[in-house]
Amino acid sequence: MTTPTADVTVMDVGGTTLRVGSFDASATGGLHGVRRTGVDGMVAHPGDSVAGIQRRVVEQIVREAERQYDTGAGSGPGRALGVAFAGPVGRDGTVLGAPTVWGEGGAPLPLQEILSARLSVPVVVVNDLTAAAWRYATAEPAPFCLLTVSSGIGNKVFRDGDVLLDAEGHGGELGHWTYDRSPDAPLCDCGGRGHLGAIASGRGVLAAVKRAAAADPLGYAGSSPARAGTTDPGSLTNPEVAAAVRSGDPFVTAVLRSTLVPLAAAVCAVFASIGVRRYVLMGGFALAVGARYRELLVEELVRQGCFGLTAAQVDTMVVLGAEDDDHGLIGMGRLVARRLGEHGGPREHEEHGRTERVTVP
Repeated sequence: MTTPTADVTVMDVGGTTLRVGSFDASATGGLHGVRRTGVDGMVAHPGDSVAGIQRRVVEQIVREAERQYDTGAGSGPGRALGVAFAGPVGRDGTVLGAPTVWGEGGAPLPLQEILSARLSVPVVVVNDLTAAAWRYATAEPAPFCLLTVSSGIGNKVFRDGDVLLDAEGHGGELGHWTYDRSPDAPLCDCGGRGHLGAIASGRGVLAAVKRAAAADPLGYAGSSPARAGTTDPGSLTNPEVAAAVRSGDPFVTAVLRSTLVPLAAAVCAVFASIGVRRYVLMGGFALAVGARYRELLVEELVRQGCFGLTAAQVDTMVVLGAEDDDHGLIGMGRLVARRLGEHGGPREHEEHGRTERVTVP
């Protein structure tokens, strides 16, 4: 299979940060020239409508792509753009929803079609975790499940050479699995209550620590964040929470343990239903806590029990991903290189035992 003759511009659009870089698909290349900027989403424009934020995000992506081309990055006859986007994405590159970017509701956004027309280059748009899975596809020859714990929670299963999704992009949204069905369950960004992401994401853990501090002010007063000067739990941040867990703080660690109960239940369900025995942890919050996060999750998985597995087997099936935040960019570069033939033309590829022709829009 041939690959593009020049760098591919790659982007990772998250809830708060947009990452832009160039990816050289040659054997000696890789990711370079990465820039980070705030996303023109609901965090930056909390009073804007969903449609208004969608327009802002599209304009920002176009601006950043043109900036890459103006500086010579991602230019030449093999020029192309790959966008990893936080939210469910159909196979045609339509963003079906983006709770962390523009909040609840809104019409589906045909992002791939819009960008192709605006930039006149081949464009590939996929979910951010779908892109990230391609980073690990070569290193993980067995089927694996990629789990991200950041501002939200998501997952993707990579099996038989591809990410398991239906044509409309459904699949890999464990963060929107309803765990707590009580009427006062934590509110998710999508508008639902009791979703896994609302409970066990970085935001969910932070909210849980604040609730625990309000319920037990004396206990919080003895915690490491309080002793370090954050006496008002309302001003706590995720980095402080992560640092407290790494240092072994009992108060904050106990709260984190409670949020890992539903996450472990979700992992056990994935294992019990389809037998995937490899789970790669990534995402800003999980990686900020680091090895201790993996240890606590494994302890909870062992406590709940993965049917048919010993404690030692459970321990080996959970690993931490790379410590950088380039998962989506690197995976996007590899995926675009796979999809594009010379000059972005059609290619043949094997998928689930059949050969088909694919042309990048």
